[in-house]
Amino acid sequence: MGSYILGRLAQSGLVVLGVTTVVFIVTRVFGDPVSLMLPLSATAEQKAAFAHQIGLDQPLLAQFFAFAGDLVTLDFGESLWQRRPVIEVIADCLPNSLLLVSVALAAATLMAVLLGAIAALRPGGVIDKAISGIALLGLSMPQFWVGLLLILVMSVYLKLLPSSGMGSAAHLVLPAITLALTPLARQTMLLRSSMIDELNKQYVRTARAKGMPFARVLIVHALRNTWIPFLTLAGWEFILTLAGYSVVVETVFAWPGLGLTAIQAIQRGDLFLVQGVVFTIAVLIVTVNIVLDILFRAIDPRIGLN
Repeated sequence: MGSYILGRLAQSGLVVLGVTTVVFIVTRVFGDPVSLMLPLSATAEQKAAFAHQIGLDQPLLAQFFAFAGDLVTLDFGESLWQRRPVIEVIADCLPNSLLLVSVALAAATLMAVLLGAIAALRPGGVIDKAISGIALLGLSMPQFWVGLLLILVMSVYLKLLPSSGMGSAAHLVLPAITLALTPLARQTMLLRSSMIDELNKQYVRTARAKGMPFARVLIVHALRNTWIPFLTLAGWEFILTLAGYSVVVETVFAWPGLGLTAIQAIQRGDLFLVQGVVFTIAVLIVTVNIVLDILFRAIDPRIGLN
């Protein structure tokens, strides 16, 4: 186990370095932060002085080696937009994103287990068709549209919940619901299919024939055997939500998280902040993958860690 974790950490380090290297090249080759950060009336001398100040007048290779060295100490430089260290900006907004994603995925996972198990009890029945239809509807609706619709109904018309920002628990409700819909739909459909397969297997029939209560068969045996594919999807949903869906939801609801910060940094040409955000997301993604691999082994020791 120890050698496996060390090997995965080494692989993960290469993945993180590769992702941040690509972002480094893209921001240097296709971006011009000097022109974006200075006013249109800035002279050539002012642009040259600013480029020297932030190190963009150096050869690209020299910039990359300086960038790679700073990664070791998590020194991403100073945000060109906020005028403070990038690591401080990330430390402020990352907990907000993790809070939103955690609440949304926890709610989605619990609801998916309940709805998927209920739908699997009578495949093709009224309840199964209703749950499947709602899940497909949830997959079909774009999150930005759902978010705007919730703001219109719950905030503008009914005035029950705040429409944007972060302050109280009420501010978390609408963005969490919006963020949870897509993972909830996918997880419900996966668990439904897995449960139907498990309930039709011989060991379930044998357990029922021996008089074992159906609730025990359902929860202890059938549901347990669906955990690995279900957790695989849950981990993937965490990655998609943190690195993709949250960007849209945070922008719609002005939630001060990592996704909104990334959009604002891109709009302002803040390449140092963009690099820091991408590095942070890459580290979170590889960490989730390692944790899932170890968790699979804990659930089923027959799974080898190769």
